[in-house]
Amino acid sequence: MLRNEALEEYGKAQKLGQKDYREKMLHGQSPFLPVLDDILQNVQVENQLPLGLVEIPIKLVVGTKTAGRTAAFASNFMPLLDLNSEFGSKWVALCMAHVDEGIRDPIRCFEYMGRFYVQEGNKRVSVLKYFEAGSVTGNVTRVVPKYNDTPEVRLYYEFMHYYPLIQTYLLTFTKPGSYGRLQKAMGKGPEEKWTAEDRAAILSLYNWVEKAYTALGGDKLRATVGDVLLLLLRLYSMEELTKASPNELQQKIDALWDDVLALQNDDPVTVSEKPAEPAQTKLLERLLPIHPAPPTHLKVAFIHERTPETSSWTSQHEFGRTQLDSVFEGKVETFAYFNAVPGRNADLLIEAAISHGADIVFTTSPKLVGASLRSAVKHPTVRILNCSMEMPYASIRTYYTRVYEAKFITGAIAGAMAGTDRIGYVADYPSFGVPANINAFALGARMVNPRARIELRWTCLPDQEDPLAVFTRKGITVVSGRDAPVPGRPQQEFGTFLIRPGGVLQDLATPFWHWGQFYENVVHSVLDGGWVRDKSGTDGRAVNYWWGMNSGVMDVLLSRELPSDVAHLARILRTGVTAGMIDPFACRITDQNGTVRNSGRHGLDVEQIVHMDYLCDAVDGTIPEYDDLTEQARPMYRMQGIHRDQLPAEKEATL
Repeated sequence: MLRNEALEEYGKAQKLGQKDYREKMLHGQSPFLPVLDDILQNVQVENQLPLGLVEIPIKLVVGTKTAGRTAAFASNFMPLLDLNSEFGSKWVALCMAHVDEGIRDPIRCFEYMGRFYVQEGNKRVSVLKYFEAGSVTGNVTRVVPKYNDTPEVRLYYEFMHYYPLIQTYLLTFTKPGSYGRLQKAMGKGPEEKWTAEDRAAILSLYNWVEKAYTALGGDKLRATVGDVLLLLLRLYSMEELTKASPNELQQKIDALWDDVLALQNDDPVTVSEKPAEPAQTKLLERLLPIHPAPPTHLKVAFIHERTPETSSWTSQHEFGRTQLDSVFEGKVETFAYFNAVPGRNADLLIEAAISHGADIVFTTSPKLVGASLRSAVKHPTVRILNCSMEMPYASIRTYYTRVYEAKFITGAIAGAMAGTDRIGYVADYPSFGVPANINAFALGARMVNPRARIELRWTCLPDQEDPLAVFTRKGITVVSGRDAPVPGRPQQEFGTFLIRPGGVLQDLATPFWHWGQFYENVVHSVLDGGWVRDKSGTDGRAVNYWWGMNSGVMDVLLSRELPSDVAHLARILRTGVTAGMIDPFACRITDQNGTVRNSGRHGLDVEQIVHMDYLCDAVDGTIPEYDDLTEQARPMYRMQGIHRDQLPAEKEATL
């Protein structure tokens, strides 16, 4: 490179620096390089670790170690000093050396929180940044902050744990646990090192994802390229992604854009607590329609994990499907697929339903959420809903019911019918909403009998004695059993029931799901134009329908054998809960440790109820954790367990 050419390059670099300087000043920001010494003034440092020579992504070199060279560079590392200065001459000489032979001498720098600050070699970095080099070799010292529970420091400590395995700084994330999930997505054990081939493959994919993400406006979002890459790897195999063309990768990210936006939110789920009112069409929209006219005919598909013969859960949803056939005769056509197994045929069955013309697809098990999501991003015009709770995926909608409202009423019935102060309760899984169900039942029982105590037994624990045998031996005569009949078990052994002498079971009351009412409401919303699926208008939050008794989706069925005064009490409570006049949790609530969880001056909000992970002081028993469960119960916990976010990556659910 000729010196005259290098002088021209300096002039161009200087203009870039001046432009950055002006923009920073205009926005009230510092126009100079960040100084690590200044940053560390208010930081407790644990120690400093020499890392030796590291290949540093040039984009991660963001500042200087000391304030000595601050005024020489704009915040983008471009030069600000006059060309005729000693600084300018040295920059030009480095520019010529880089073009002719490449800059080979490593810089000396400090790494803090995944970013690099130059102690020696600022001009080398400036030249390399100007020529858009990918990396620079540096002799690095890591500055380790003292551990605290802030998300930033937690993430950094997680990175430090995995860095010896992955050996790259380029992959950064915004969510704790992401490095472990990446390790799992790469098919690696928790402590297994990457090979050079692994690293080359993932970094190559990273570069293509970065280009696609940036082209879609990702550089303006908080979610990192690493976040998006990990999202893709949860839905597609490494092989699928590496075979995809740049255009195909961009299409995949675009199709997932709602979910990319959801990565930005600390609370990515918005809860709909009751059916929306029918959409009101304004006069102008009737004259000049802005949105496409709503459909006049719909095909609705149901994808079930099991069959009605082997699962009462499937049977209930199938009964709901038949309601659509009768309510919307001539307007709606329904069909169902059974025995959908995640990782085997679930994706194929959903695709078959869509190929058959399905406009709406209901998948009735949380285990089918991955297949639902993959189909949703392929077919954005198809409305796909999964029966589950707290799923942070904006491309689909999820739905469940506020069972705790019904449990509160059956708890009051149990308190009135129990001959002693002890009442049995059988729970299946420690899933979202289940502790709320148990507590609501206990509070209902306590309302009738302040001395009532609830004996809790779980069906998901290994080597457990039959709960009914335990209750019978302890003289407990009123039990809240499973919420639906189980094949191979006595038909009376669900809901709330009375154990009569001789072991005869008498039904008292049971929560009941009117799934047909839910499906009817959803179909109505589509037919009247109330369903909004406009990607440009979303805030990136997933929609979870969590409807209760006020929607008609949840109810309590009372036995005809229930004493008239108890039935009268139950009807009063049902009317009050349905009308919103009675809130099961609008009372003083103390947990098993004596901590007051609610003073009683108000109820609990949605988040507090859904994420409830404690038991009130009227309950005898504990909430099991993942490792306590049977192997058969663990897949459900991975999807819906109340502490699923605390599972190590290797135990997390695979979509």
